Amino acid sequence: MDTLETRELRYFIAVAEELHYGRAAERLGMAQPPLSRAIQQLERRLGVSLLTRNRRGVSLTGAGEVLLHEGRAALDATTAAARRTRRAGGADRPGGPRERLVLAVKAAAAHELLHKLLDAYAAEPDAAEIEVLPSGTCEQGEMLRDGRADVALMHTPFNSVAGFDSEELMSEGQIAILPATHPLAARRTLSLADISDVPGLPLARWARDGTYTPGPGPEIHDQTQLAQLIALGRTLAVFPDSARAWLWAEHTAVPLTDAPPVVTHIAWPAHSRSLALAELIRTATRL
Repeated sequence: MDTLETRELRYFIAVAEELHYGRAAERLGMAQPPLSRAIQQLERRLGVSLLTRNRRGVSLTGAGEVLLHEGRAALDATTAAARRTRRAGGADRPGGPRERLVLAVKAAAAHELLHKLLDAYAAEPDAAEIEVLPSGTCEQGEMLRDGRADVALMHTPFNSVAGFDSEELMSEGQIAILPATHPLAARRTLSLADISDVPGLPLARWARDGTYTPGPGPEIHDQTQLAQLIALGRTLAVFPDSARAWLWAEHTAVPLTDAPPVVTHIAWPAHSRSLALAELIRTATRL
């Protein structure tokens, strides 16, 4: 049988991510024996072993690795379908709200471009309502995949637009954002080497795919936390040049001469058939 139920995928993914039946059962809010039976039944139906069980614990087989990757994508797709259907449904009711599009953006990035896009699109006849959803450094792609967002402004090389349709909107340099009182803030330009190992001023670390890269810098959870830590002289950060829009008086931005350019794209799911989204994209490419 080639069909899978979403319930089966949720069960398997929980076990595959926890690599422990007890923790997976607790996460799912169920007892362990029926979870074990469900996984065994899934393996029999598929005719493959998904998990290896031994005294050392649980590990994924090659087939299990494939199902974990494909299963996550499948669950994201069903969740996205439900979320986008609810958003579109309101516009079908007489006197109901306009169609709504959710636009995911990296907090404080491409600020001027975002303003221009929202103003230009609002002037279009029958424009949909745009909900702006601020996100972390690398969250926009996941928001598109699971339906939290319909469209996103994404920034390469920080984001990957692989798997999405996209249009390039602008390219810009990068800056180091430093405490205004730090000696490096007096420099006209800096290199990446200049800021890679500054005593007492480590680079801030953002989560990527839910994990933080190793390093001495503070783990950053939101823009306000970062701004305050820079102002206090506890960290520095690298951002696109357009981030100057959110700088505090206690910050200084210095251009980085050897950092790769940041390219801003508008990206959306490749299968989208939304007319409102198509008009938003046309508006963006005309800016």
